[in-house]
Amino acid sequence: MSIILVGGCGGMNFAIRRRAARQRLTGSLCFAIVFANVLQAQFDPAAPTEPVAPSVNSLKDLSIEDLMNIEVTSVAREPEKLQDAPAAIQVITGDDIERSGAESIPEALRLADNLEVAQQNSHEWNISARGFNTDLANKLLVMIDGRTVYTPLFSGVFWDAQDYLLEDIDRIEVISGPGSTLWGANAVNGVINITTKSAKDTQGLYVEGGGGIQPQDFMAARYGGIIAPNIYYRVYAKYTDWNHEDFSNGSAANDAWDQAQGGFRIDADPSSFNKFTLSGDLYGVTENDPTVAGIAKNNGGNLLGRWSHTFSSDSDMSLQMYYDRTHLLDPEAAAYAEPAGVLADTLDTYDVDFQHRFALGDRNKIVWGLGYRFTDDTVEPAPTITFLPNHLDQHLYSGFVQDEIKLRDNLFFTLGTKLEHNDYTGWEVEPSARLQWNLTSKQMIWAAVSRAVRTPSRIDSNLSETTGLGAPFPSSILDGSTDFVSETLIAYELGYRAQIGSKTTASLSLFYNDYNNIRSTTSTTPATFPTFGFPLVFQNNLEGQTYGFESTANYQVFDWWRLHAGYDLLQEYIRIKPGQVDFNDALNETADPQQQWSVRSSMDLPHNVTLDSALRWVDTLHNNNGPTPGTVPSYYELDVSLGWRPSPGFELSIVGQNLLHSRHTEYGFPSTTREEITRSVFVKASWQY
Repeated sequence: MSIILVGGCGGMNFAIRRRAARQRLTGSLCFAIVFANVLQAQFDPAAPTEPVAPSVNSLKDLSIEDLMNIEVTSVAREPEKLQDAPAAIQVITGDDIERSGAESIPEALRLADNLEVAQQNSHEWNISARGFNTDLANKLLVMIDGRTVYTPLFSGVFWDAQDYLLEDIDRIEVISGPGSTLWGANAVNGVINITTKSAKDTQGLYVEGGGGIQPQDFMAARYGGIIAPNIYYRVYAKYTDWNHEDFSNGSAANDAWDQAQGGFRIDADPSSFNKFTLSGDLYGVTENDPTVAGIAKNNGGNLLGRWSHTFSSDSDMSLQMYYDRTHLLDPEAAAYAEPAGVLADTLDTYDVDFQHRFALGDRNKIVWGLGYRFTDDTVEPAPTITFLPNHLDQHLYSGFVQDEIKLRDNLFFTLGTKLEHNDYTGWEVEPSARLQWNLTSKQMIWAAVSRAVRTPSRIDSNLSETTGLGAPFPSSILDGSTDFVSETLIAYELGYRAQIGSKTTASLSLFYNDYNNIRSTTSTTPATFPTFGFPLVFQNNLEGQTYGFESTANYQVFDWWRLHAGYDLLQEYIRIKPGQVDFNDALNETADPQQQWSVRSSMDLPHNVTLDSALRWVDTLHNNNGPTPGTVPSYYELDVSLGWRPSPGFELSIVGQNLLHSRHTEYGFPSTTREEITRSVFVKASWQY
């Protein structure tokens, strides 16, 4: 990853780039087989021993009512119907992803109306909820099967390193609004929880391939089978070769990249009371970096195990452990008096999470849990960038408790808090209170007040961007601060969700967010020769409010035609605290459109043909380069996916993305190096048996 002090979106625009190389799956698969053999003797010998043929588009035939009954787990840490979840939550189903033609997780996230999704170049995406969508966006917690994927380097997500075989994703739950009470720090403005399918549901062979303008070519294969009665497994591998995007003058940006990933999953059900899951992935990414004419790499892997035990219909527990390793290798351009170099970061994460749910009498449903995370981070500095100390071990201890109290048959009050201890700021408390009123079995009003924190990252506290200049010139341009404290949020929310008749659903979420101690950059010396005000230091000199609303609706026009629409409004008022200063004039942390809307259409046409289209409009995005404001113009875009299934296991599709313009800008400060996203068409063939 590289951090470069250059002009661009998000103030000082410390651009972070991530890349990687391919690795083999042998070690992980051997571990998987050993795990399966250990469990084999416990299982029911009467269970089926042959793979079950996969179902085809199982959600396609669900009614509007069935879709509202989809189970989600992110709101309460237990399964509940979407209709009954008292939060601003949207669900992207596996069928939604397949029909959209998305070939990456960021592309799939465009299907969530309550997210801001902006593609910066061929391999970099900026994704956030309810604002603060800058290069260093850090207020959105992202999980894949319960494994946290944000990096403590800057409390954000390397989106180019997050991948999976999209065919095997069951659903993506997207919550806008705080989730810190259950999920902890950095779940400030939202939570994305990606859940993959059980190995039992992915039996048989699946292969896909295709290519076009973007991506240039891709291929993937997955096989699922049975190791022993009630022990199911799958293995998969995929490779994608992504084309470059263009600069604003139309020339090629030379930022093409490729991505390879493989992995496995084993699910074991020894009884109706116990379930075991073991999964692992290895990945590699290699990216061309036009800013330094070099190659950046990112590789890593993870191993996750989970045991779930059911005591009764209203009591269960789970124990989850995972190990995650990432290695970033990124070339850095020469800057100031420093030569070019390579920055490397190796992060090892060990995480343990325990949760217990039970009922206390007839009116209380309690869920509580404990967690521990250890990270071992080593940064090998480039001449221009370093972190002090270069090696850092950190411990995160946490516990939470939440009680859902039944006040009446249709009225529920939920009270809970999370308590965390981190090595930067010590103890943090993140409470919430939530009221749910079920007007009818199909209409619900909810309200919530929550406190959330964004704890310091290594960039905030340990960064040093050096100049190589001797005295009397400054030795660095930008430094972290050991005095940096947690950013805080008090959020107020009000929502409504309803099924109106048999053909329509609607939801509306209003919010008012009050932020304090937002990150700022402050000069430590007079702004005169020879220091010119440098180095700048990260501090907490900003505060402010945001407010707005998010709305969605689904309408089943006919049995074969469904429409979806969403609209978001966001107002931001971020300012410098009285008596304080900020080099970026309070423009550094926000780069967000005030409004955005989308309309999607899904049709099942005769002869097993499907036609899906998505039209979106994004308002003008205001960004900055230091105290200088800039904009990304508003734009319309259209995506279309046409599929044909001549037989139950075979499908051909053609996908067009960004069809309204030959190229358009979604992010970045106006400059000759700002990239534009080009129109793309590709074809795809898939077969499963």
